Amino acid sequence: MNKKILILPGDGIGPEILTQAERVLEVLRASGEKIEWRHGLLGGIAVDQEGSPYPEATQKAAREADAILMGAVGGPKYDELPRELRPERGILGIRKDLQLFANLRPALAYEELAAASSLKPEVIAGLDILILRELTGDIYFGEPRGRRKTAEGFDEGFDTMKYSTPEVERIARAGFEAARKRSGRLCSVDKENVLETSRFWRETVIRIGAEYPDVELSHMYVDNAAMQLLKNPRQFDVIVTGNIFGDILSDEASMLAGSIGMLPSASLDANNKGLYEPIHGSAPDIAGQDKANPLATILSIAMMFKYSFGQSDVSDRIEAAVKKVLRDGYRTGDIALPGEKVIGTQAMGDAVVAALG
Repeated sequence: MNKKILILPGDGIGPEILTQAERVLEVLRASGEKIEWRHGLLGGIAVDQEGSPYPEATQKAAREADAILMGAVGGPKYDELPRELRPERGILGIRKDLQLFANLRPALAYEELAAASSLKPEVIAGLDILILRELTGDIYFGEPRGRRKTAEGFDEGFDTMKYSTPEVERIARAGFEAARKRSGRLCSVDKENVLETSRFWRETVIRIGAEYPDVELSHMYVDNAAMQLLKNPRQFDVIVTGNIFGDILSDEASMLAGSIGMLPSASLDANNKGLYEPIHGSAPDIAGQDKANPLATILSIAMMFKYSFGQSDVSDRIEAAVKKVLRDGYRTGDIALPGEKVIGTQAMGDAVVAALG
């Protein structure tokens, strides 16, 4: 039986990077992989065409799919829409609908791109971090939220940060399991010194840690973690943290790799069904100009085969093709150093397809 993939190109550069990703899927299918795919609407384009950032047709298709591959959503043209119609509500909606609670973001330093990092090559050499971000709770989803008048008559905005026992337990276990498969070290990041939610988080992680005596557990405040990612990033193996802290730290970690355009991500449910996407945004300023880097999207396919389909051999094949392309000197503008030849989105896709054989 074919594995069913739902492709959600989204907005901005999303459609053009997904076009290159589809070419990779076509190569894999031609070489015998039993996969099929269909397209759907999510984000701004869904608002434009269906009046909702996560339309019913997309909901149905997403629930039926074995995995989802997404481009990017959003753009300035949607900034004035009501909150419930913002493109980003489509992402939050699909995560909540499919219970995609664990976001996996690898931060790898490719040897060929060491000079493109903002840090010294000797600081990032051999860097290999996995950040697990809890994805369906925290202040992004907490209620109540809104605006109100204070007793003094001032306007006030408010949100609610909260986590329940099951939410922390499942992401903690995911973190320990990931660390067990790597170097056996897990760092839990919180703000336990000032936030009650973080105190609860730390207590729960410590309790779950007793089930994993073979994994070394440490704790770090989020502000210190942000500094340590720049000062000594190789001290980390697996980081597990909440939604808002993970959002910030994973974007910071992406720059260690030289460009946000190089890093994929996976958002998984309890059965490893996943939503796969590059961590970068929709970049409307370069949309349609053949400038976008499609490698993070292509590497998202590698993660799809590894985590949702359980085919590490296919994942390794894709990653090897990307490494070959970089080794051969192909660069889009975001990863090019001064004087290096810059190619476009289409040409980078050509190079990866050729490397896949």
